[in-house]
Amino acid sequence: MKVQVRYFASLREALGPAETVDVAPGTSIAGLRERLRAQSDGHAAALAPGRAVRCALNQRLTGDDALLGDGAEVAFFPPVTGG
Repeated sequence: MKVQVRYFASLREALGPAETVDVAPGTSIAGLRERLRAQSDGHAAALAPGRAVRCALNQRLTGDDALLGDGAEVAFFPPVTGG
């Protein structure tokens, strides 16, 4: 499955605005974060466990246990973002 990953605020500065990622069916947000962290040192630092990062699935705030569907949009952002 392909999912669109978007980054905002400091994560956008570190990783760029967006990327398309292939994931297996049944992958959760947590699984996606793990896969992204394995992609590069920049991803590992920006999405490190314990780092305050919120996420949205298809423009709705969600937790790490939410399951992804083909064509889903996932957004990662810090808890406080500027205007």
